[in-house]
Amino acid sequence: MTDATLAPPRSSLVDGLRENIRVTGRNPSTALLGFAAAWIAFALILFVLPVPKGLSTAGMAVLAVVVWAAIMWVTEAIPVGVSGLLIPMLLVLSGGAKPFPAAASGFSTPVVALCLTAFLFAAVMQAAGLDRRIALSLLTWMKAKTVNGVIWAMFVVNFVLSLIIPAANARAATLLPVINGICNFFDDSDGGRAGKKAIVIQTLVYGSMISGMCILTAHLPNYVLINLFAKDLKLSLSYVDWFKLQWPYLGMFVITQWWVQYYFRTRGVGVRGGHAAVERMHAELPRTSQVEWTILAVFAGVALAWMLEPMHRIAAQNVALIGLAVLFIPGVLSFKWQEIQNRTIWGTLLLLAGALSLSAAMSSSGLAKFLADIMAPIAIGQTWWMILLIMMVGTHIIRIGMLSNIAAITMLAPILVALAPKVGLHPVAFTMLVADTDTFAYLLPTQITAAVIAYSSGTFTMQDYFRVGWFAVIIAITYGIVVMTAWYAYMGIPVWDPNVPWPFERL
Repeated sequence: MTDATLAPPRSSLVDGLRENIRVTGRNPSTALLGFAAAWIAFALILFVLPVPKGLSTAGMAVLAVVVWAAIMWVTEAIPVGVSGLLIPMLLVLSGGAKPFPAAASGFSTPVVALCLTAFLFAAVMQAAGLDRRIALSLLTWMKAKTVNGVIWAMFVVNFVLSLIIPAANARAATLLPVINGICNFFDDSDGGRAGKKAIVIQTLVYGSMISGMCILTAHLPNYVLINLFAKDLKLSLSYVDWFKLQWPYLGMFVITQWWVQYYFRTRGVGVRGGHAAVERMHAELPRTSQVEWTILAVFAGVALAWMLEPMHRIAAQNVALIGLAVLFIPGVLSFKWQEIQNRTIWGTLLLLAGALSLSAAMSSSGLAKFLADIMAPIAIGQTWWMILLIMMVGTHIIRIGMLSNIAAITMLAPILVALAPKVGLHPVAFTMLVADTDTFAYLLPTQITAAVIAYSSGTFTMQDYFRVGWFAVIIAITYGIVVMTAWYAYMGIPVWDPNVPWPFERL
């Protein structure tokens, strides 16, 4: 028998690729097929399909990049940060936007500077252990003893952390060990299992998303919207303006809490040692150090300056950078830069910058207007609330296959801004109402990164999530049309009046 006969068969190149993909935790078939499909679709749109009437050559090129990005994002064929970096290159080479600085405009916007600074603040908080300390301190102080009490206490924690941590998935990841510690003290009775499901879903998913809606820096799609309004409509929304418009979303948590409690039948279910677990974890924390007090003081100063922006007129990103400069005075922090660097969500930042670049290209090339012209006949002639309902339901259908909120809003928001005048609706109110419902994609855990993190707890099944989530989506749509529409009108931007004077500062 020869050596060749004894030697194990060599794995093929494809087998090697599949194994490498599997090691990264992705589905090899989905990733490989998605990668191939993205590039094939890009080539077909750019080189084979005719340019439709009413769309420029540049618009067709941007469409090719949009479809490429959508397939890459849905299938997670490449890391999202890499896709963000590649978008400007594709825009230039395809002819969608030139020169390169214009194609990469999203990387130089004030919004990206604000987001990066927020990420660095969050990394500093995490390196110092302040995120966990704040969560455990608030839970201990509120002395939650029932499932309902734990959920409300964690919502307060979520809201406080939304001032510090700028992404819902990061907040969910921060709270996961705390939630797991609480859930471990429930028994395996029907009530105990139901209580775990209610706590995890309502806290890590619904609470994280809802609390991020009203804080400008707490939810990444917020950055996409304010950047779009500034560029396309020449309208400015400050940190305070955003809070004034969005804070009523906090009331939606009351309704989702009622529904989750009703569905899982957790009214009156006791924590059975959960609060003791929180107290134990809190007691194990070391005493608050001087470094931690300094970080809290700096961030409190930044938060106060954000609130007083209408008085001092220093833009939010500059306030944040001033705070960052103070933190990095030699000797203020007691840990290395690498500890901060490793905790910063660089991939998400690159995705945001690339998404902003793509959003700007959709507007400047005329693609957003072209797509709005296609969608307009569906909505023209309908009442304002029916137009909102159609667009909101359509958004949720689109979101079934997409994990990233930023990706979805990048493609949706420019179309909404262009569509608003065609259907006779206010561009800001209309865009925000429809885009906001994208955040509440509660049908499958794979639609939101925070839900994927929650699912990792093992406390609920896909079926549990869908059965409670479909009605939560109805709650979100109804709340937007009934409550938020009325609030926007009260604040001076009625969705049904596109000609109302802008009540906030213009650029």
